[in-house]
Amino acid sequence: MPSGAGRAVCEVYEVHPERVEVARAALPKEEVLQEATLLLKALSDPTRMRLLLALKAAGELCVCDLALLAGVSVSAVSHQLRRLRQARLVAFRREGKQVYYRLADAHVARLLELALEHAEENT
Repeated sequence: MPSGAGRAVCEVYEVHPERVEVARAALPKEEVLQEATLLLKALSDPTRMRLLLALKAAGELCVCDLALLAGVSVSAVSHQLRRLRQARLVAFRREGKQVYYRLADAHVARLLELALEHAEENT
């Protein structure tokens, strides 16, 4: 295989300033970029995806329910839920000693739908 085959190679160095400016103007503020990165990192784990998909389907589940569904310990689910809360993907409510989790909003449900739709294109 020749060197560079299969990779995008810029054979002619040429800058397109108008395109660069359009792209630069479309970039979000650094804080928004950091939040989006945190969100995508939180989605990058299969167990967290299972938890989110279970919440999308059921609406609201407690930690014990989620542990059973995900096939991991309650402690492991709690750890994963902490990451999902930090990324603002889940919300919770307390009822006595029981804590119930749900998707934070409709955007999260849409993100999950789009991720699965995109993944299914390649299978």
